[in-house]
Amino acid sequence: MYFPVRCFTCGAVIGQFYAQYEKRVKGGENPAEVLSDLELDRYCCRRMFLSHVEVMDKVVKYGKL
Repeated sequence: MYFPVRCFTCGAVIGQFYAQYEKRVKGGENPAEVLSDLELDRYCCRRMFLSHVEVMDKVVKYGKL
């Protein structure tokens, strides 16, 4: 679904980094280096980015209009 605003484990605010992370990774940069540049050092916060899957386009197909 949507990227969460806070880390589920530690509660740190991470939502503001997602657009920049996605842009840089789609540009061909290494995800680990991008997360380090964004100063996301906790492994729980890093897994939020690495494991996120966008499924909103698939879910919208089944909504009522």
